Amino acid sequence: MNEETSQKPAVGPVTRLLEKQNYRPQFHDYPNYFYAGFLIRLFAYLLDLLCITAVTGLLLGLPANLFGWTKSTELLSVYGSLTLLIYLAYFILLTKLNQGQTIGKMVFGIRVICFNEEELSWQTVLIREGACRFVLRGSFFMIGYLVTIFTANKQHIGDYFSDTSVVTINLLAAREGFIQE
Repeated sequence: MNEETSQKPAVGPVTRLLEKQNYRPQFHDYPNYFYAGFLIRLFAYLLDLLCITAVTGLLLGLPANLFGWTKSTELLSVYGSLTLLIYLAYFILLTKLNQGQTIGKMVFGIRVICFNEEELSWQTVLIREGACRFVLRGSFFMIGYLVTIFTANKQHIGDYFSDTSVVTINLLAAREGFIQE
C-alpha cells in the first residue's frame, strides 16, 4: 500500500500543463469590475436607437413623405434596406472612428475594447458591429444580448466572435485619479 502512494502518477507532466495558466497577451489592464453591465449597455443602445431614428427620419423619412413613397420596413424593400444600411453604418463608423464609442456609449461613459488589439481594427469592428448586429437585431436573436448578464467579462454573443467587451471609462478615470493622489 505504501509503495503505491509513494509513486508519482504517470500523468505528472499532463497535470502540470493543465495547471499552467494560458498565456494571453493583454493590451489593456481592465479589472473585472470595470466591465460595463447589461443595463448601462441597454440604455446606451436605446439612446443610439433614438439617434438612428432621427438620422433615418431626416435622410429617408423626409424625402419619403415629400414624394409619397411607402415606408416598408421589410428587408427586401428599398426603404427597409436603406434603414438597415443606416443602422449598421452608424454603429460601424462611430465605433471605429470614435475609439470604440457611439453617441450612446459617449453619454454613458463606456467604450468597446478588444482583448487582442490596442486599437480596434476594421476587421474587428466589421465583425462585431456589422455581422453580429445584423444577426442580433431580430427579436428572437436579441436573446444573444442577455448573455452579458451571466459572463465574467460582460460579453454578448457578438463580443465572443470579435474578442471584445465594453468597459466603463468613468471608473477608469476615477481609478487613475485615485492612484495619482
